[in-house]
Amino acid sequence: MQTIDRITPEDLPAFARGCGVLGTGGGGSVDSGLPEVAHALSKYGDVLVVPLSGIPDDGLVLPLSGIGAPTVAHEMPMSGEEPVLIAAEVERIFGRPVSAVMASEIGGGNGVSAVAWAARLGVPLVDADGMGRAFPEVQMVSQHVAGLPVNLIVLADVQGNLTTIRPIDGLWSERIARAVTVACGGSALMADYVLTGRQLPGAVVEGTVSAAVRIGRTVADSGEPVKALQELLQAKSLITGKVVDVERHTGGGFVRGSLIVDGTGADRGRMLRVEIQNENLVAFEDGHVRACVPDLITVVDAETADAISTESLRYGQRITVLSWPCDPLWRTPRGLQIAGPRAFGYDLDYTPVEELR
Repeated sequence: MQTIDRITPEDLPAFARGCGVLGTGGGGSVDSGLPEVAHALSKYGDVLVVPLSGIPDDGLVLPLSGIGAPTVAHEMPMSGEEPVLIAAEVERIFGRPVSAVMASEIGGGNGVSAVAWAARLGVPLVDADGMGRAFPEVQMVSQHVAGLPVNLIVLADVQGNLTTIRPIDGLWSERIARAVTVACGGSALMADYVLTGRQLPGAVVEGTVSAAVRIGRTVADSGEPVKALQELLQAKSLITGKVVDVERHTGGGFVRGSLIVDGTGADRGRMLRVEIQNENLVAFEDGHVRACVPDLITVVDAETADAISTESLRYGQRITVLSWPCDPLWRTPRGLQIAGPRAFGYDLDYTPVEELR
């Protein structure tokens, strides 16, 4: 598939739209991150996008993402200096400069903002990420699935506080990083699973920056955007209908709740419930699973195919719920242990979305 070699201001609308679709409802709002990215590109120039082969074997790759409840991040924007603080600490510890930035998750605002972080540091952006989507917890990254050690986590907040963590495993990385984030006011920038160019193959999801741009361009260029998106992703339409109920509550750095969709048109008489923890996790119809993590479940506007994040869901919206297969890495036994339905407390086994009726 076609790849891109840089992100320019002209690419931003398509890239943001694609990140929104891959966000599965989470990863932070793409709209809130766009001004920061546009400013960074105008000030520091275009950001080069490099494949895994473009990173030296000993080059340091800095995976970055915002951590915390998306609603808090809207009210408490970052200062812009957080990536500088984190990069300086990582370089001090490893004794050499950072070679590139990588989005920890391509989905949502974290995917979009990775461009600004790379521009601010003056380094390329790797055409890859640690999820191929968005997930709510720190240990739910491809590096953890691949068995890489949690060698270092560094967090910086808007006040300038810097916290370095040396957790013993993935679950402790989530517990400690989440506690630090709550202490920072509920939002922070985080580097986790810092790795080298030699460690990238097999430990990240490749081509996701290019994929996000491709998604955005496909939707923008089509007269039937939902159909075009569905065909591009080979996605299943779970339902098209009207939002009739949304339940949300925030606590512990997460947004939890559910969405009820009443089918319209060809789906009249059907109802779908989607369970949420920052991202869309499981879709139920008449008590039966229609799709579940780690496969992607995304809510889009029924006319424009623009993704609708979980915090933006409202009564009366006309939507389509799409689902499509995750990266094969997540369907391995270890991938399902880390981010399958049971990892989120659901008493059910994973079934690939393409096998569900």
